[in-house]
Amino acid sequence: LSSRTSAAEKEMGGAEKREKQYQAHQGFGDHRGGVTEAHIYFYADEAKCDQHVETFLRCIDASSGSTEDGFIAIKLTALSRPQFLVQFSEVLMKWQRFFHQMAAEEGQAGRAVLDIKLEVEKLQEALANLGIASKAESQQWFTGENLDTSGTVDLLDWNSLFDSRTKLSRPLLIPNRKTGQLEPLLSRFSKEEELQMKRVLQRMGVLAKRAMEKGVRLMVDAEQSYFQPAISRLTVEAQRCFNGSQPIIYNTHQCYLKEAYNNVTGDVELSRREGWHFGTKLVRGAYMVQERERAAQMGYEDPINPTYEKTNEMYRRCLDYVLEEIKHSRKASVMVASHNEDTVKFTLCRMMELGIHPSDKKVSFGQLLGMCDQITFPLGQAGFPVYKYVPYGPVKEVLPYLSRRAQENRGFMQRANRERDLLWKEVKRRLLTGNLFS
Repeated sequence: LSSRTSAAEKEMGGAEKREKQYQAHQGFGDHRGGVTEAHIYFYADEAKCDQHVETFLRCIDASSGSTEDGFIAIKLTALSRPQFLVQFSEVLMKWQRFFHQMAAEEGQAGRAVLDIKLEVEKLQEALANLGIASKAESQQWFTGENLDTSGTVDLLDWNSLFDSRTKLSRPLLIPNRKTGQLEPLLSRFSKEEELQMKRVLQRMGVLAKRAMEKGVRLMVDAEQSYFQPAISRLTVEAQRCFNGSQPIIYNTHQCYLKEAYNNVTGDVELSRREGWHFGTKLVRGAYMVQERERAAQMGYEDPINPTYEKTNEMYRRCLDYVLEEIKHSRKASVMVASHNEDTVKFTLCRMMELGIHPSDKKVSFGQLLGMCDQITFPLGQAGFPVYKYVPYGPVKEVLPYLSRRAQENRGFMQRANRERDLLWKEVKRRLLTGNLFS
């Protein structure tokens, strides 16, 4: 009993620190002051968000007109108020932390996320003892068609409870760890936040419908970790609506995050249960310096893997899981967005081992335009779906983005030199054979 108690206390203390990650901070959306990260949209008003929708629609049309099975990338910070995304992320994470707190009190701390299962009867007793819901009330919670019928509740079931309970009139209560009192989970949500939720889903719906008409797929970019729970949840909502017969909406999973594997496996399992197509773009990550500075300033655990090697391990682990899902279900797709030759070689070897053929178009590759052509062109010639990612915009905004790409790709200059040497070797070969233009 004492070991269970200490594990639960440790989980509560860690949760309190982690929740700071999803609280607003004066620099939460700033891309100035020497931060060389991907572009972040600053919210002006709803009209500006609608203008961004029109820009994305033009991008969809352009992609459709230039290639088959095209992609465009969109950012949800362009379609909604970033403050709303931070607040929504905080709500989502508090709900999940409550689940983990109850799991720790049952001695399940430290298990893999999807291996944690709470018995419904014990959970109902705990909710009644905490004063959150009577047993009669909570029985209604666990009769939904989306819940597991095994008599247990896992994190995905718990998240679906959040979806259904927030539609009821009585507020959803959770314990406040500092005061020991119950408080409404959505206490910080105003009518404006509810409107923001509807508006961003409507905007995503407009883009998804145009994408379906034009044969283009949408990749929702990952952003800072304090936005990401909300971005992922909203993306999953769009996937539920539009990924029924094929993957139109792709999420993005950042493998430099310590939670990356849990995020990937959770989304894959949800797609299995609900029968829609899982789609993801796997990246290493874009905001390392900013994430670590913010964690230090606000006093929560650094969400980033401690080393580049650990990030590589995480990338392969997540990728291998998705490739296995492709082999077994055929209802998953992945874009390997990487400039790392070892990552590409690993993908090709695993595809061969699992019997995934390039013509299946379940695995695609992506590199930035002008980078690593020695990877891109051989993949295309071998019949793999391969894409060049084209950033555009004012020079003062695009250059920091490209400099960050160079920063995050270790050995970039060595690979650039190698690419130059390969090009020069090919020029000499063509000169010697008299086939300069063939």
